[in-house]
Amino acid sequence: MKINYEQLRVRKLNPAEHIASFDCGDEDLNGFILEEAPLYRKALLAVTYVVEDSESGKVLAYFSLANDKVSLSDFESKTEFNRFRKHRFVNEKRLRSYPAGKLCRLAVDNAAKNLHIGSNLIRFIKRYFITDNKTGCRFLTVDAYADAIPFYLKNGFIPLNEDDADQATRLLFFDLNDIADTV
Repeated sequence: MKINYEQLRVRKLNPAEHIASFDCGDEDLNGFILEEAPLYRKALLAVTYVVEDSESGKVLAYFSLANDKVSLSDFESKTEFNRFRKHRFVNEKRLRSYPAGKLCRLAVDNAAKNLHIGSNLIRFIKRYFITDNKTGCRFLTVDAYADAIPFYLKNGFIPLNEDDADQATRLLFFDLNDIADTV
């Protein structure tokens, strides 16, 4: 499949809308977009966006966003948390948590694999949070499946701590301040 990026559009999934077909090869991610996304939106837990070919209407990818925070409770000790924030915040107020956006899910349909849609979406999402920053959001977090960790590392995310290094998912973060001056 060849992609014309100019005919792709990103749009918010409507609350009553149901996607008829999507297969990224992961049953959990497929089930979310096919069945659960409208329920999460209705419950005000997450908002899902689809990437579709504007010509055919085919959904090629999707992502869900929610609110999150990076807080003292994410670290083994207060000392580790202080180390984390020390070099990120100059003359900072001593907060116990910092606002973050959560990338809850990101999936690319098998028909669009290896076309760099995932990495392009990561860049889009980072810019989405810092362009005309409406609420104050310093970090982007993701609970990455173990097999997706290399993808997120390649896209600038780093592990928040080492506690979950051998788990099925790993909490990663991206400091949006690292690109704030470039937008």
